[in-house]
Amino acid sequence: MELLCCEGPRVRYAYQDPVLLGDDRVLENLLTTEESYIPNCGYFSIVQEEIKPHMRRIVTTWMLEVCEEQMCEEEVFPLSVNYLDRFLSIVPTRKNQLQLLGAVCMFLASKLKETSPLSAEKLCIYTDNSITCQELVDWEILVLGKLKWDLSAVTPYDFLQQIFCRLSLPNVNVIRKHAATFIALCCTDEKFLMYAPSTIAAASVCAAFNGLTANEQNQTWTRTELVSFLQGLTKVEPEYLRSCQDLMEEVLQINVNDAPSSKVENGRAPSTPTDLQEIHF
Repeated sequence: MELLCCEGPRVRYAYQDPVLLGDDRVLENLLTTEESYIPNCGYFSIVQEEIKPHMRRIVTTWMLEVCEEQMCEEEVFPLSVNYLDRFLSIVPTRKNQLQLLGAVCMFLASKLKETSPLSAEKLCIYTDNSITCQELVDWEILVLGKLKWDLSAVTPYDFLQQIFCRLSLPNVNVIRKHAATFIALCCTDEKFLMYAPSTIAAASVCAAFNGLTANEQNQTWTRTELVSFLQGLTKVEPEYLRSCQDLMEEVLQINVNDAPSSKVENGRAPSTPTDLQEIHF
């Protein structure tokens, strides 16, 4: 008699808690807490001497490619970028240390959000072995200390869950996926550092809704009704929400028209961008 074992390497995830998603007190706590995790949007001129905005775009784009190829949970990337910006807001960093910092931030975020976190060895490979495991571990302690071990940061994804549990939209999964794409795009662009996570989440839902339902008739929600609902939910000023959405759509258009082919799409693993090597600056 042969025994058949059907247990595979499946990853089990917890079900969404309807109480946490439906209780308005949770949303209020998120709105109150988010201010504590917003980085200083002026750190390029106030704190950093070597790090420039385009360098941040390069390293965050690389971080996104790594997270996509490793199929990380969607919260890992924005959380790791939050760590990176908060660290850069208080610690002067050399440009040849920026990718090491990005790898450390992904390392920490994956430990917090992933069932099987990214390994130190794998992250070193993604940097073309320009960093060592020992450097990664040493900087992990450094980053944890500077962030005061406060890693449960509020990101736009936290509000995305709260918003969609309160909305009855057709094709809600498609709209949510597009909204998540807008959020990832915002994380790679320093222009969105000035916006709170709740504002980015609300604007991403508006942008996704507008793009996907532009030609549909008999919609459950009109654009005006959706904007009004999101303003009431997140308590963001109408002009502020509109400016974030306009910037989001503008940045998306620029990326669609000008972005080169992704390394992942070409079948190659994300590797160290040459612009992050100190010798090439």
